[in-house]
Amino acid sequence: MSLTARVMNFLRPHKTIPVTPWRAQNRWDLSLSRVAILCFGLFIFGIGDALLIQSNLGNAPWSVLAQGLAKTFNSEIGLLTFIISAIVLLLWLPLKEKPGFGTVANIVIIAAAIQLGVDYIPPADNTIWGMVYIFSGIALVGAGSSLYITCGLGAGPRDGLMTALHQKTGIRVGRVRLAIEGTVLLLGALLGGQLGVGTALFALLIGQSIAIFLGIVARLTLNTSQ
Repeated sequence: MSLTARVMNFLRPHKTIPVTPWRAQNRWDLSLSRVAILCFGLFIFGIGDALLIQSNLGNAPWSVLAQGLAKTFNSEIGLLTFIISAIVLLLWLPLKEKPGFGTVANIVIIAAAIQLGVDYIPPADNTIWGMVYIFSGIALVGAGSSLYITCGLGAGPRDGLMTALHQKTGIRVGRVRLAIEGTVLLLGALLGGQLGVGTALFALLIGQSIAIFLGIVARLTLNTSQ
């Protein structure tokens, strides 16, 4: 097999969530290595989100809302990301969805990482650098998602709301996600959050990015176990 074929096979998207050595037995099954992997995944997820913001070419949907609210209340985007996540988590209560350690960590770490990225990553000063930020951000969000998902310590607030609404209503997950993120985008744009090519590329590519990194995690896990 050629080197190119080997690389393409390694990067082949994974259709399911792989079972990893660090996967928890339940949402509060904690260990040092598992928590470290979870926190690292959530941190690079937040940095990826910050890269899209700093691209000045359009944010990820929930950051459009956070940025719009931050402008409205003259506050920090990281703080508003935290508040939005906490409010979304409260919406779990009537749906009887149960959070895990990963849910709580998601709220705190991603918000902190976004604020850190916005504070220290310089804004892109041209379109080329903006596109580099966008694709790097999408890759980091995909990598971060693959790590925290495979920990099995509970969904993030937004994903938990989506799956809970799907289970309660029977409406397809894709349609539920579209309705939620469409509403978030519209509200955020009306408040001054930035829409653009980055928003469109994120929506188009993030699913594939997560699938590719789940495949990488699955193959690395398989290779190290042999």
